[in-house]
Amino acid sequence: MKFEPPLIEARLVKRYKRFLADVTLQDGSTITVHCPNTGKMTGCAEPGSRVWLSDSANPKRKYRYTWELVETASGLAYTHSAKANALVKEALIDNRIAELAGYTQIKAEQAYGDRGSRVDFLLQGSITGKDRSDCFVEVKAVTLDEQGIGYFPDTVSARGLKHLQELADRVKAGQRSVLLFCVQHQGIKEVRPAAHIDPKYAEGVEVALAQGVEVIAYRAEITATATGEPKQIILTNALPFSIA
Repeated sequence: MKFEPPLIEARLVKRYKRFLADVTLQDGSTITVHCPNTGKMTGCAEPGSRVWLSDSANPKRKYRYTWELVETASGLAYTHSAKANALVKEALIDNRIAELAGYTQIKAEQAYGDRGSRVDFLLQGSITGKDRSDCFVEVKAVTLDEQGIGYFPDTVSARGLKHLQELADRVKAGQRSVLLFCVQHQGIKEVRPAAHIDPKYAEGVEVALAQGVEVIAYRAEITATATGEPKQIILTNALPFSIA
C-alpha cells in the first residue's frame, strides 16, 4: 500500500475523544485531525511524537486530515487500524502469506455463524485443482509493543472473544479457521495474547487453538524515500506467536 499522495509530517499535541487528535504542522499551526483507531494506543500516542497525516483533499470533510503513522521509541507504527484488512488483502492477492497461499477466491466481510458475525475474509478455491475447505480468516491489528512483544487486545474485547468462538464453530463444522494478527509496529518481534489486559480473551485463544483454530502473525514493513519520508507499507514478515 503506497502512501499517495505523500504523507504530511507533524507533531502530536494530544489524542482525545478516541477519534480526535491535535497536531502541530511544520508551519507552526495546530489543527484537529481524525484518529482512526478505537484502541487505547498505548505507547503510540505520546505528546510530542512525530506523526504523519494523509490529506483527503476534501474541504467539506469536518476533519480533512487523518493520522496514519507515528514514530515511537522502538520504531514506526501504523496507527490506522481500519486499514489492516487492506494490508492483508494485498498480501493474500500476492500470495505473501504462506499459510494462506493458493486460494483463488477472496471474499471480504462475509456473514457467517450463529452469532451475527461477519468474517474479515472467506477464502475458497485452489490453484492446484485439489479440493480445499473454505477458510475463514479473522484479522486483528496489533500496535501494542512491550519490549518487542506485541500484545492483543490493548483493552478488554468481548467482540474479539466472540470472534474466537465463531472461528472454533467453523472448525467443528469441518472448515478451516485462521486468526491472523496484522502487526503494524516495527518494534514488535513476537505476538502474544494480552492476558494481563484481557485474561478471558487470552484463555479464549488457548481454547480456540485446542479446538483447531490456526493462529498466525505477520508484520507490515514501512519503507521510506531517500529523504526519509514514508513511502509504502506492505505485509511481509511472519512472526512467532506464543500463548506465553
